[in-house]
Amino acid sequence: MIPLNLGVFHYVLDHIYSACIHRTKLSPPFFSRGWGGSKLELLESMVKQLFPGAASQNRPPNLVHPIWKQLWESKNACLKEGVFRTPCDEQLVHALPPESHIGRVALLTPKFMPPQKMACVLHLAGTGDHTYERRLRLGGPLLKENIATMVLESPFYGNRRPTLQQGSKLLCVSDLLLLGRATVEEARSLLQWLDVEGGFGKTGICGLSMGGVHAAMVGSLHPKPIATLPFLAPHSAVVAFCEGVLKHATAWEALRKDVAEKAGITLEEVEERLRSVLSLTDVTRFPIPKNPEAVILVAATNDGYIPKHSVLELQKAWPGSEVRWVNGGHVSSFIIHFDSFRKAIVDALNRLPWREPLFLSD
Repeated sequence: MIPLNLGVFHYVLDHIYSACIHRTKLSPPFFSRGWGGSKLELLESMVKQLFPGAASQNRPPNLVHPIWKQLWESKNACLKEGVFRTPCDEQLVHALPPESHIGRVALLTPKFMPPQKMACVLHLAGTGDHTYERRLRLGGPLLKENIATMVLESPFYGNRRPTLQQGSKLLCVSDLLLLGRATVEEARSLLQWLDVEGGFGKTGICGLSMGGVHAAMVGSLHPKPIATLPFLAPHSAVVAFCEGVLKHATAWEALRKDVAEKAGITLEEVEERLRSVLSLTDVTRFPIPKNPEAVILVAATNDGYIPKHSVLELQKAWPGSEVRWVNGGHVSSFIIHFDSFRKAIVDALNRLPWREPLFLSD
């Protein structure tokens, strides 16, 4: 009975946390300004063109050239920050808020080790993760395994957050698609930089929750084999906003009022439209990654945000991938299972071959 009671506790904790954060009127709900009008129509068209065709998997990433400065240095490690213009195409850049045009990234590396003998994992942000700190804390202990950590500040988050947006509560549905599309493009370009300019021997991508969905997309679409690690992540944003506890943090009435062309539209019809739009993020429709054996999903047994079936759908779509279960809920697993996430990172990277060394001719 004890495991059952603990499981119920973790599940209830997710709902209590959601009630405190999302059901109070201390901050607005997600999508309080509706669908996003012409931006949403543009994005639906763009996303359908890009995802999930097989040709997209082999499309080379756009080049990115961060300008680096060192933040600190210790006896064994150094942390630097890079600033870059988003490598997204001009049509997408025009749709992004001006604050999101310039990206920031942190890179934590061990000292006294050549990059070709190191791996580096790019960590993507979960919902509400506006700073580098949590992800650096996850990756920091991996330095002793010669694994560096790169952390991307997401569009719409941190210094890239639009002026009118409060916290992580995106104003429009189109913002969610913009955030995802831009994050995927930037992550692919940064992985290319780690490979070509950084010279790292192996690379990987990981993320928690929303960041896990984006990590799965990047792992699917990147042209080279990488370690792919979605943590506490659904197979689609539909699950998060239409099935999990974030359903209670969505501005359904604002979405209903924004559908001007259909007088009398019901909330059920609004939810069906949101499901249709967010189905564009369904990772099971994406190509299988180049090395599915290097895909490790870590999921929680009593997750109030992400149901088990969603995790298993992605594993089924990507034969060869692995699911690891941790005891806990969505919120508690963020806190108590960092060691399990780190173990998954190490194991996934170990399933990749090292890059062949480059020899210069005489």
